[in-house]
Amino acid sequence: MTDAFERVHELIPGIVTDLSTAELLWRPDADANSIGWLVWHLTRVQDDHLAGLTGKDQVWTADGWASRFALPYDDDTIGYGQSSAQVGAFAVDDPALLTGYHAATHQATVAALREFSGDDYERVVDANWNPPVTLGARVVSVLNDISQHAGQASYVRGLLERRT
Repeated sequence: MTDAFERVHELIPGIVTDLSTAELLWRPDADANSIGWLVWHLTRVQDDHLAGLTGKDQVWTADGWASRFALPYDDDTIGYGQSSAQVGAFAVDDPALLTGYHAATHQATVAALREFSGDDYERVVDANWNPPVTLGARVVSVLNDISQHAGQASYVRGLLERRT
């Protein structure tokens, strides 16, 4: 599991480094997600879900990232279900915010994964589904989600580079 999270983590700097504010926030069309928003969202999902599995505070709030980003969202917002206008309200002017927050979240994720043993992965963490969601299924779900969003952000960067 750690290796899979590491692979996503290694992609993030190459996706955002050297982009201007306008490039981080560029949307291929009026309702598309920007590179910055996608990287923020995938990191928020990882932070939120892994913190939920460990019972620890999210890096977003515990380490002051929410105040550094100063987004027009509630601190518990992870981007899921946001409208196009809410996505459009995302603003970040420094790629280092995105890479820094992702690195801190990755570090917390690796620490969490070290705490889990084989039996932990069978523990039910959400009985509201049929079948109930185990810790293992939740971790795989997070990996699937963040991998897809990293791919989307890379694709948008490719569109951006071909546009200019």
